[in-house]
Amino acid sequence: MAGGDARNGLQMVGEREASGDDAPLVTKASLPPCCVKALASAPESDARCHATVVSGWFSQSHGKAGKVQYYNNPMWPGEAHSLKVEKVLYQGKSPYQEVLVFESATYGKVLVLDGIVQLTDKDECAYQEMIAHLPLCSIPSPKTVLVIGGGDGGVLREIARHKSVEVIEICEIDKLVIDVCKEFFPDLSIGFDDPHVRLHVGDAVEYLRNAPEGKYDAIIVDSSDPIGPAQELVEKPFFDMIARALRPGGVLCNQAESMWLHTHLIQDMFSICRESFKGSVRYAWTSVPTYPSGVIGFLLCSKDGLPVDFTNPINPIEKLEGATSTGREIKFYNSEMHKAAFAIPTFAKRELATVYVSSKKDQSNSKEEAPKDKIGSQEALFTA
Repeated sequence: MAGGDARNGLQMVGEREASGDDAPLVTKASLPPCCVKALASAPESDARCHATVVSGWFSQSHGKAGKVQYYNNPMWPGEAHSLKVEKVLYQGKSPYQEVLVFESATYGKVLVLDGIVQLTDKDECAYQEMIAHLPLCSIPSPKTVLVIGGGDGGVLREIARHKSVEVIEICEIDKLVIDVCKEFFPDLSIGFDDPHVRLHVGDAVEYLRNAPEGKYDAIIVDSSDPIGPAQELVEKPFFDMIARALRPGGVLCNQAESMWLHTHLIQDMFSICRESFKGSVRYAWTSVPTYPSGVIGFLLCSKDGLPVDFTNPINPIEKLEGATSTGREIKFYNSEMHKAAFAIPTFAKRELATVYVSSKKDQSNSKEEAPKDKIGSQEALFTA
C-alpha cells in the first residue's frame, strides 16, 4: 500500500501491475498539469501514507497495490470528491478491503474503504439516523431487528433508541472494520455496547439463508456499493431471502444509491422489490455532503401483511421514551425530515413511473397505468 516517495509517485502513473491488471491507466503525459505538479511536489510523508493521498489531499481516485491510477470509478464516472488531510491515523488491509482513517480539515475523522469515503464525524448523523429511523418509526413497537453490514456501529446506536427493540442482530463480514471503528470512532461504535446486540462476523447471504422464516420486524441493509461481490446484494435472490426472513408487515430499509447518478440501478431495485415484498415500496433520500453527488437514497419495503405508510411515522421519535436522552443527541432526524425524505424530484418520479406501470401489470395483469397527468402524485407512483 505504501505509495513510495514523490519521485516514485511520478513513476507509478502509467505503470501496469505485473499481475496483468487490465484497469485503464492514465500516463503522466495525459495527466492534467495540476496532477503532475501535485505528485512532483508531494512531501515524502504524504506520498508514503496512502495511494489516494497526494500532497496532503485525499481523493476518491482508485488506489491498488500502492500504485496511483487515475481513472473513473464505475459508480460515479467523471468525478472524485477530495478532502484535505491533516493526519493519517490508520491504514491497513483485511481479506476484503483496504481500510484508511484520517483526520480531515473540515469533516473530522474520515473512514475510507477501498478508496471510497464511508463516513465522517461531521455528516455521519444524516445517514445513520435516517437509515435506522425511517423504517423503525414507520411500524409500531419493533422488537427484533437485523442489520446487514454496518460494522461502524452507527446504525446499532440509532436502533438502541427504540426501547421496544429486544434483539438487535448484526451480520458484518469484515471484523477489521469493527475493530478500527471501535478505536477511532467511539461515538459510532458505542452501538456495540448495547446489551441487546448480537454480533455475527460472516457472509450476509449465508446468514439470511439460514435465518428462520418470519423472524424479524425490520431488516436494515447498510451495504457497500454494488461492485464485485457486493453485486449480489442488489439482486432478486437476496431480496427474496430478506422477504422470507421478515414477518408479515415487516419492513426493509436498503441503501439505494443516488438518484442523480444511479437511476437505472434504482429502477432495477425498485422493480425487484415490488415482486419480492408485495407490500409498499417507497424511495426516500437524504443529504450527505461527502457522498458522491451529495445525496444517498433508501428503498423502504413492507412485506405483504398489515399496510405500512412509510411517509407518516406511526412511531414518532419525539414521543419514544428515552429516544432523545440516551447520551447522544439526535442531530439530523425528526418527524419533519422523515416526511420530507419521500418528496421526490419530478425527474426521479418520471423515471420510476415506468417501473410502477410495468410492475403493476406484471403483478395483476391488469390495464392499470400510472396517472399520466398526475406526475406530482407521489402516492400514485410510489405505493403498491
